[in-house]
Amino acid sequence: MVLVGPMGAGKTTVAGILAETWGVEVRDTDQDVEASEGRTISDIFVDSGESEFRRLERAAVATALAGHDGVLALGGGAVLAPETRELLAGHEVVFLRVGLSDAVKRVGLGTARPLLLGNVRGQIKTLLDERTPIYEAVATLVVDTDGRTPEDVAREIDATLTRNRS
Repeated sequence: MVLVGPMGAGKTTVAGILAETWGVEVRDTDQDVEASEGRTISDIFVDSGESEFRRLERAAVATALAGHDGVLALGGGAVLAPETRELLAGHEVVFLRVGLSDAVKRVGLGTARPLLLGNVRGQIKTLLDERTPIYEAVATLVVDTDGRTPEDVAREIDATLTRNRS
């Protein structure tokens, strides 16, 4: 199962809870990129640029989708690549939807995220507006996260997927 959504949606946290619940491995493609490069995503953006980060991200997602059979959390912008969207076809993809207010609270205004330099609230709104239709297009399930704990979100996903598989 693959979790997608914007920064602040809780993908990494919910993925960990679901993996523990189901007794499977968890993987996060942002962490994969950082591990393979030996530097943070922020450093990759600053030193090599966004296009290089996106190239690394596409490769990490392709590798994870091909070889990982647990719960996978994708970076917020991973679905922007048409190649990644094609690879997601046939996978159980859950979009963790978060509203602007909750996203800002979760990400924080003093963030070190490279795409949020300047007006954090405005940047998050722009990202949500641009990316939400893409998240919805690749999702097989959409779960709202506003005002909810990661545990509650994970319980809903577990219950829904269990019901759908019956």
